[in-house]
Amino acid sequence: MSDPKRERTHLYLITPSDVADVAGFVKTFESALEGGDVASLQVRIKPDGLVDEVKTKAVAEALLPACRAHDVALIINDSVDVCAEVGADGVHLGHLDMRVKDARKRLGKQPIIGATAKNSRHVAMEAGEQGADYVAFGAFYPSETKADTVPADPELLTWWQAVMELPCVAIGGITPERARDLSVAGADFLAVSSAVWSHADGPAAAVAAFNAALDEAEAAF
Repeated sequence: MSDPKRERTHLYLITPSDVADVAGFVKTFESALEGGDVASLQVRIKPDGLVDEVKTKAVAEALLPACRAHDVALIINDSVDVCAEVGADGVHLGHLDMRVKDARKRLGKQPIIGATAKNSRHVAMEAGEQGADYVAFGAFYPSETKADTVPADPELLTWWQAVMELPCVAIGGITPERARDLSVAGADFLAVSSAVWSHADGPAAAVAAFNAALDEAEAAF
């Protein structure tokens, strides 16, 4: 039976960890949007595991017009400074980055602030108490994008959906074939990177496949 309180799960795209051709990637992103609904795009430029703020800013500035035109929230990974400089919609903070409440003081009330919780209920609830707009759980499957992951169980999403109103994002090795189960389990957003950019039939086909799976999942809420 459909849950009237739950909205359909949406896609949350994450850029590759390095973008050599910025203009070319903007075109790739725009082609991905032809596949259907995308709620947000996180600029995560970490070629050696550390944020490259100069490149992050350049990529974000190039992507901002396309995001604005298609109503896609532009999120900056880790860097509150770049978020403020670019005028992005928000920032995503890792577990060891700036605290959510400090980022909120720096950015003000309007920008979106997301926080990584990995598989910790405590960390997630603490982020919510500090003013996060969403928390991210994972990795639910082995990830090609990040090596320093911890495993998370879909039951975590179900628990969060039952006890908290704050949206949750599922991340880690998510493919169109795995999307339905994580959506039904309780994910409000699915964060994906290589499953879109490296899809054999191209980003638009990947986004279309994800949306088809999420449409199917919504019917099972």
